[in-house]
Amino acid sequence: MDIPSVKNENQYEALRDKGYSKEKSARIANTPNSGKKGGKSKPYEEWTKEQLYEQAKSVGIDGRSTMDKAELIHALRNN
Repeated sequence: MDIPSVKNENQYEALRDKGYSKEKSARIANTPNSGKKGGKSKPYEEWTKEQLYEQAKSVGIDGRSTMDKAELIHALRNN
């Protein structure tokens, strides 16, 4: 298989060194702004319990209905 075309060779090599496949490394390295920290969301600690519950529901976390806010945060971060 040929090495995919890569825009950010340093990032590609770093991802390969971490064990990512050639294809996944190339996809990430070719994504615009992939090296920048993104996200404009507030930290989970600033979300309401209801917002956390809805997020947990959207990503399919089991047992969310019995979780308190701290447990929801933990589950979302470790899902």
